[in-house]
Amino acid sequence: MTHITRREFLGTAVALAAAADALDGTADATWGGQILDCHFHLRGDGAGNLVHMDGCGVDKAVILAFDAVDRARALQARHPARIAWAIAMDITRPEAESRLTQAIKDGGLGFGELKFHVEADGPELQRVYALAGELGVPVMVHFQEVEHYPGEGLWGTGFKRFEAMLKKYPKTAFIGHADAFWANVDAKYAEEASYPTGPIAKTGITDKLLGDYPNLFGDLSANSGNNAMSRDAAFTADFLTRHQDKLIFGSDCGCTDGKGAGNAQQNNPAAARMKGKCVARETLTLLRGSTSPEVFRKLTWANGHRVYRVPAK
Repeated sequence: MTHITRREFLGTAVALAAAADALDGTADATWGGQILDCHFHLRGDGAGNLVHMDGCGVDKAVILAFDAVDRARALQARHPARIAWAIAMDITRPEAESRLTQAIKDGGLGFGELKFHVEADGPELQRVYALAGELGVPVMVHFQEVEHYPGEGLWGTGFKRFEAMLKKYPKTAFIGHADAFWANVDAKYAEEASYPTGPIAKTGITDKLLGDYPNLFGDLSANSGNNAMSRDAAFTADFLTRHQDKLIFGSDCGCTDGKGAGNAQQNNPAAARMKGKCVARETLTLLRGSTSPEVFRKLTWANGHRVYRVPAK
């Protein structure tokens, strides 16, 4: 029998633990801790999803599966430690409620992203808000009041009236996302641009609603979230601290490798500032430089787990 010293034993144990973490996707030195991406869209093939996650240092992702539940579930089955999913579909279809309900029974963690040419307080979305409250799952809404290009149309309009929805559905956890949600951190925003720039005037509608309503959360993803948090460093540091329990990291990035290759913002010419960049990397860098390690962990790991009830494994 070969004898080893206590020091050798401990060294071997640490090495094995690190190797196991790496295989499970639970350790990433890039960001000093684990990262959960709560706004991730399916790539064309299974491998491409992991390529992006590994490239930008994401340990686990919540896939927002629009009419692709089977693909999302298959990917989760292959990588249970790294993949979770939520469901979206055409909410105007008569079978929408039954299909959404079944998806939650099949392991979905929420509804979203709900991006449709309807009013955010209209009957189509209100059906889903009520259902989310009944099922105890969050719902992510895309708010957009300005077109990115002619003919695009608007999505989830009427954010400035959305307070009524927060009151009407107090049991529903809402996650705000996209242009109008983030532009409205600025009290002076008048829907003049998708991604306004410059200093932010306190206190915008988004800021107020996050503070006043325990059932509203903010998705920091995409150019919209990054742009809002890039405009005014002093505002950002204060905003992240005040709302440290209400904000959730997500990427909504279209780059192919987690490092900026391909088209990071897909068909959005208004987001040219992200060309050649990985949105996940840009936002994680911004968040880490704008707050404490403790708050950073809440934004990038703990809050997403709590709101989506993401299994630890």
